[in-house]
Amino acid sequence: MSDQMNSRAARRQQMENERKHGSKKKPKKNNKMIIKKILLGIVALGLAILVGGAGLFAFYASSAPDLDEKLLKDPLTSNFADMNGDIFMKFGQEKREFVPYEDIPEEMRDAILATEDVRFFKHHGMDFWRLGGAVIANFRSGFGSQGASTLTQQVIKNSFLSDQKTLKRKAQEAWLAFKLEREYKKEEIFEMYFNKILMGGLVHGFGTAADSFYGKRLDELELHEMAMLAGLPQSPNGYNPFKNPERAEKRRNIVLGLMYKHDKITKEEMEAAIAIPVTQTLLPEDQRKDTQNSKYLAYVDIVLDELEAAGMTDLLSEGVTIQTALDPKAQQSVENAINTATYESEEMQAGMTVLNTKTGEIVAIGGGRNYSGRNLNFASGDNQRQPGSVIKPILSYGPIIENESWSTGQIVVDEPYKYKGTDVSIQNVDGKYHGAMTIREALYKSRNIPAVKVFEESGTKKASAFANKLGFNYEKMDSSNSLGGGTYEVSTMQMAGAYAAFGNGGIYTKPHAVKKVILRDGKTERGLTPDPVAAMKDSTAYMITDILRDVISMGTGKTANVQGLDMAGKTGTTNYSSDQKQKYNLKNTDVPDSWFTGYTTEYTISVWGGYKDYATPIRSTGEGGRAVPQTLFRTVMTELVAGKTTPHFKQPSSVEETRIIKGSNPIVLAGNTIPDDMTSKELFVRGTLPTEVEEIEVLTEIEAPTGLSANYDEGSQSISLQWSHNAPDEELFDGQVQFDVFVAVDGSEEQKMTSTEENSVTFSGAEPGRTYVFRVIARAGDLESSPASTSLLIEEQIEEPEIDEEEFEEDQNDDQNENNNNNGNNGNNNNNGNNGNNGNNNDGGSGNNNGSSDGSSGNDGSNPGTGGSEPGAGGNTGGTDDSGDE
Repeated sequence: MSDQMNSRAARRQQMENERKHGSKKKPKKNNKMIIKKILLGIVALGLAILVGGAGLFAFYASSAPDLDEKLLKDPLTSNFADMNGDIFMKFGQEKREFVPYEDIPEEMRDAILATEDVRFFKHHGMDFWRLGGAVIANFRSGFGSQGASTLTQQVIKNSFLSDQKTLKRKAQEAWLAFKLEREYKKEEIFEMYFNKILMGGLVHGFGTAADSFYGKRLDELELHEMAMLAGLPQSPNGYNPFKNPERAEKRRNIVLGLMYKHDKITKEEMEAAIAIPVTQTLLPEDQRKDTQNSKYLAYVDIVLDELEAAGMTDLLSEGVTIQTALDPKAQQSVENAINTATYESEEMQAGMTVLNTKTGEIVAIGGGRNYSGRNLNFASGDNQRQPGSVIKPILSYGPIIENESWSTGQIVVDEPYKYKGTDVSIQNVDGKYHGAMTIREALYKSRNIPAVKVFEESGTKKASAFANKLGFNYEKMDSSNSLGGGTYEVSTMQMAGAYAAFGNGGIYTKPHAVKKVILRDGKTERGLTPDPVAAMKDSTAYMITDILRDVISMGTGKTANVQGLDMAGKTGTTNYSSDQKQKYNLKNTDVPDSWFTGYTTEYTISVWGGYKDYATPIRSTGEGGRAVPQTLFRTVMTELVAGKTTPHFKQPSSVEETRIIKGSNPIVLAGNTIPDDMTSKELFVRGTLPTEVEEIEVLTEIEAPTGLSANYDEGSQSISLQWSHNAPDEELFDGQVQFDVFVAVDGSEEQKMTSTEENSVTFSGAEPGRTYVFRVIARAGDLESSPASTSLLIEEQIEEPEIDEEEFEEDQNDDQNENNNNNGNNGNNNNNGNNGNNGNNNDGGSGNNNGSSDGSSGNDGSNPGTGGSEPGAGGNTGGTDDSGDE
């Protein structure tokens, strides 16, 4: 009894403790209940999702279009419209070769199925095994990153649906694929795909492609050719073997690998086919057939590339309208210019891209000489080449102005220099060094060493970031990239897009030909215009533009100049390495590429010139060689702006222009007293002007010469002039003081003798008996002193003759008698000789025929004087000559 009471008390105590502190063990029953609820919740959620998904699928499927056999088998014609809305091409009108299923070679079918849909004959329109793999990939990389479309789905998409990666479209595609599998046999569905799929350019269907690429029927194709064709539908233009043989060969080899993986061919067959170059059996270029009669094929090529990149190639079979930015007049101008230009050989080529500077729209494309759509497009990404010096504004000068706010007057030294961290010396094109110069001068003269120095100052990270905002893809860089060398290559489209940003205030819009796609209903539109982005400050854009103006006006791009047009641009050439020169047996002057990219506020044009084969060099430097890009630019730009007013580049408020002391480092501003020839006008980012200003004493007047003297030398008959002058400080003016010397003779008009820097001068040919007046004026620049003057009379020296004394006395007596006789009352000869003619005295004296003015009343005189030649004009007999014999 006692034990029982103790037991009850112990249990009560235990219960009390559990009530206060809680039980340490959870009941197993509660755990099972929670797990059961979770599972029921998951099942309920799954059922709800399934029901909701089924309902949504049913809703989407109910709005799917009906199957139309005509649409399943034949592509609809799509329209390509230019900038004015005019149709310039109807895509899909070309002749196609329809191949029945039974005529398709088994190996061709195997190549297609191994590549596109290996379980085609086992599924019912949807391949759920493949779909599972695609779902996992989409969870990892985002919706739409990997497709799981069967051949059946591709036929549906190509015939009825847009290429939008939406849940609605995928639901409709799945439903229509299921319906298609119920209404048509597998062989019929395969036949639809085989004959309708786009194979590149304007070619639809494998049968047409076999003829276009190889000139063969399907049953004549070799294994490697079938594999190449089977790989095309994924990227018809990208894997086009005519244009991109390397990419095409890689894709073909993937197809061969898939055929081997799925036991369609043996390993030996795969390896044998891989060993054949993809270009080996392609049609030669002169035998390739045009499958259309369209105009502007180079432009169409760009349109197709853009649609393919956007995943919209399939829309071309749906009767859509592709609205483009094509300017027909500009396109015609480009084609004419490229086809008629002077080239150094028949094989030399050129590519050109013309953009609207403000919008980035491609208004014209020059794919090459006589472009047929079946060859390499030299304007597009098909033809990427090293850019040479045309990259300098993008990798060197743009980044340093953008990030460091350098002025265009910043000094950089052109001197012997090596790439940073290497022993490799950099060479300028002329092999010379020009010393200290502004970055403006370094860029417009295209000096290599300054460009590398500026690039290294900015740094690779900032340079690549700047370039990548302009449409490039620079990652790992070194200093050689700043001169356009290295592994990175560009197209005229990329280069035009980057330069257009300089001309558009720093706003970059990716070059594009397609503006929008209008679907078959005429209402639904798919816009493809890229968004503009601010790639740089407007100050950077304008300062680079202002320097590039000088490239055309006085630098390396003068051949491209269009008179009277505000334009900017840059030249570029590339070089072969030493190993390449030796390998290809080239001269030092040979170059592989020549560039010119230039722009106005309205148009941007980038031009490349060279050869399809990189090993073939441009040899001439003239019009038909390296100058081809500049010549083509000038020709096309001249036609584009004809009859139009092109606005000038406008300096933004973020930039200020001022005069600086030429060659100053650091930069010193030029005051108002500094002569223009000691200064240059340069641009600064607002707020970065230097504070130091230099002024000089202004020379406002110049002293007159002093102590001017004139001394006559009888022996040389010359006058020596001498003077003194207190010259001003030479720092106040440029050059030496000049003296202007003037002379006037006997009161005649003053004549300038000479200008001299000396303080003396000799006047030759002085004559006795004449008076000379001299003036000397000092000049310094535009200043002129007061004159110093002096005069000199050179007296005439008369030689006195020797006289015989006896004769002298007789003459004196004779003279006295004559005087007495001539003193008549009425015969005074008052007008002695006024009307007589002078005669010559043989003794050197001057004898006058002194006649009376009233000869009738005079006495008969004696004979005329011996000095006269005839009697005086007024008398009958004439008067006596007063001068005598001498």
